[in-house]
Amino acid sequence: MVSGAPYSTQACDSALHFARAVLRCGHSLQPVFFYHDGAWLASELNCPPQDDRHLVRKWQNFAAECGVELAVCTASAQRRGVLDHAEAARHGKKHGNLADGFRLAGLGQLAEAMAAADRFVHFGP
Repeated sequence: MVSGAPYSTQACDSALHFARAVLRCGHSLQPVFFYHDGAWLASELNCPPQDDRHLVRKWQNFAAECGVELAVCTASAQRRGVLDHAEAARHGKKHGNLADGFRLAGLGQLAEAMAAADRFVHFGP
């Protein structure tokens, strides 16, 4: 689980390095769950300066290369204005801004993933 905000904490960077290392060592990885301020990462409106790392792209590339699911807490995302197209329509917004490769998920899905895993690692502020 990643709950630290991108760019103002190391949580997103550290979690990505850890996830890559886990897979390199031959372990499996349950969905990465972005919670609280970690949900900011899933906005396609993130536009870091050209000389800075683009964390959204780094996570998208990781997920595509490794087949890892990127789940974002629906409530955390909604509170931060990160919506998929269905949630945007439900709330009367013109469009969603959930970045490709991420999906909204509930806390029940986090609980299921935790129950199926033998380890749970949290990267927070």
